[in-house]
Amino acid sequence: MRFSAVAFFALALILPEASSAADRANFLIILADDCTFSDLPIYGGRNAHTPSIDRLAADGLVFNRAYLSEAMCQPCRSELYSGQYPMRNGCAWNHSASRPSTTSMPQHLGALGYRVGIAGKIHVTPKEAFPFEIIGGFEPNCVHDPTMPHDTGPIREFMAKNPAQPFCLVVALVDPHVPWVMGDPSQYPANKIALPPNLADTRRTREDFGRYLAEITYMDAQLGDILATLERAGHSSDTLVLFSSEQGAQFPGCKWTNWDTGLHTALIARWPGKIAPGTRTEALVQYADVLPTLLEAARGDPAPPECDGSSFLPVLIGTKSAHRQFVYGVHNNIPEGPPYPIRSVCDGRFRYIRNLTPGEIYIEKHIMGVSGNGSLNNPYWPTWVWGASNSPHTYNLVKRYTRRPPEELYETTKDPFEMTNLAQDPAYAETKSRLAAELDRWLASQGDPGAPEDSNDAIEAARKGRHTYFPPERDDRRNRNP
Repeated sequence: MRFSAVAFFALALILPEASSAADRANFLIILADDCTFSDLPIYGGRNAHTPSIDRLAADGLVFNRAYLSEAMCQPCRSELYSGQYPMRNGCAWNHSASRPSTTSMPQHLGALGYRVGIAGKIHVTPKEAFPFEIIGGFEPNCVHDPTMPHDTGPIREFMAKNPAQPFCLVVALVDPHVPWVMGDPSQYPANKIALPPNLADTRRTREDFGRYLAEITYMDAQLGDILATLERAGHSSDTLVLFSSEQGAQFPGCKWTNWDTGLHTALIARWPGKIAPGTRTEALVQYADVLPTLLEAARGDPAPPECDGSSFLPVLIGTKSAHRQFVYGVHNNIPEGPPYPIRSVCDGRFRYIRNLTPGEIYIEKHIMGVSGNGSLNNPYWPTWVWGASNSPHTYNLVKRYTRRPPEELYETTKDPFEMTNLAQDPAYAETKSRLAAELDRWLASQGDPGAPEDSNDAIEAARKGRHTYFPPERDDRRNRNP
């Protein structure tokens, strides 16, 4: 569904009077960058200081089971903004592009009379698919060293620009993306850090983890400043705020994987008078559901037919406690390393993963320090390899990361870091079969090519707007996940 400029203004003119700005919420979406959800105290993290996130959680609703479908920056943001999964919108590889025909928040909310802007990191293309109004004041480049100081003036001006017109603003922060150079790492002495069990306990890992934690705290301070700006602009009480941590951090087993620490994201919602403060939900939601939710909250169409997601507004306002039955994951590794396609499905309790080329060695060039000049590669990985010679736990972590079996099955609610693969356990055969069948159904509905031999050609075509793979036409919602 495409919106021309003429259609946009025509729709704006015929909007019903009942949907005036006074009747419609503003939307503020704040994104961290490469922040593993379980490193935040609200999800059990034992290290990071996050007073702003903790305060937001106390004022709103915490989603215990929110997910994105690809643990890479560009694909997950394309999903968030378009309401479509990676294969549907075309951005199934990092640093590629969505299809030019893709529509997103600016078109859909703009047609309902919203001003739609983005500050900070954009990292979605092409412009015609994501025609956000660009707002200054926040660092747009996630690999700058150091990150530029933020200025909340431009976002305050955007919020207050036209009181008669509602707004949707995305503030996409670049922390704690590598390089971990912001914040005060002295707050996190290496010998006092409690490392999660999916990371090898080496001195270098502890030092790098401390720098990462410092950037989480730095990011948290920016969140506090953004929320204070919303208050000063006079819109704290009429704005639905969503905070998400994006995908997992750049540690082995998090970003660039289909494990829980890669795809599971923090999600907090605050909406005074609509959302009960200090609450949590077990409802299963995914990034593709956010745009439909905003559209329903704006009193528009609950979900355009081309969206893969559906609105979880009833969960926000407390009239329902459940949303999805399944969330889905993909990974293709290009261009972060040699092709290594992975697909997964999760029902909130169990996660089933299918590695499509299990005979290959998994290589991620940033993790393993084999790309560029090394400035974005924190050198903890060699210490894992060296440590594997005298530590069985470290050996198993290196093997887990580099050599994947054809199938993996985890009871994530009991094994949150997914260290025990149950795929070959006869006691879980029915669970594996059920999830495998659902994954097959979803892949077919997405027109997923599986493990194409021409992955590098596919990403180059995508960058030029000539996508190689096209899923079946989608003119109804028959295949949408319930």
